Amino acid sequence: MNAPYLVIVLKEPQGPLNIGSVCRAMMNFGLTRLRLVNPCKEFKSLDARKMALGTVEILENADVYSDLHTALADIHLTFGTTRRFGKYRKNFLTPATAARQISESGPDVRCALLLGREDTGLETRDLDLCQRFVTIPTHDAYPSMNLSHALAVLLYEVSLKSDLSGNFHDPCPKHPAPGKEIEALYAHMRQTLLDIDFLDPQNPDHLLRTFRRLFGDAGLTSRDVRILQGLMSRIDWTENQRRQGIKTQ
Repeated sequence: MNAPYLVIVLKEPQGPLNIGSVCRAMMNFGLTRLRLVNPCKEFKSLDARKMALGTVEILENADVYSDLHTALADIHLTFGTTRRFGKYRKNFLTPATAARQISESGPDVRCALLLGREDTGLETRDLDLCQRFVTIPTHDAYPSMNLSHALAVLLYEVSLKSDLSGNFHDPCPKHPAPGKEIEALYAHMRQTLLDIDFLDPQNPDHLLRTFRRLFGDAGLTSRDVRILQGLMSRIDWTENQRRQGIKTQ
């Protein structure tokens, strides 16, 4: 992963199912370092293992701490996640901005994503130990997210800034065909569709404008234009054959 040392820290996670789900989310994005602060006693239970599936090793190797200070003692940049706003909770980062800061940290900088317990989240005293605050812009009607879901959103953004996304690329912008090719196509299309009685000869451009909008939205390339020109030419040939057949009858 083309990101610095990144640790996931869960403070007082209450549900073994959530802990197992967190392990899965971590492995989805290539992370294995998990620290648990005062986890529930059942954090290695069968329920947790079932949710972890093929990532039980993360669960087994998780470091357990009795207090948050100790868990973060060797961390340089802690990104605390919270949805609560107040006097001491300002300058929030979006997940994307937080991910960029993580990716831009040097290889010797230890970073951590800190998530609080399911019912109360992180308290102000917990956030005092953080250098950055991160919030996921959820809907006000139900702002709280499941622990593993929130982590997946954060790690997705981190992955976009890492080499994990190197094998995936958005489609390259198409190089549009020049205007003269487009207009030659529309002229050909106009005549062809008139010849097969598809267009109203009294107002052929009315329907043709719909094709202009369709193809304009698609953004035709020169190759697209050649294919459509070939289609029109085939229609021309077929129509010519049909008319010759009628004449010979």
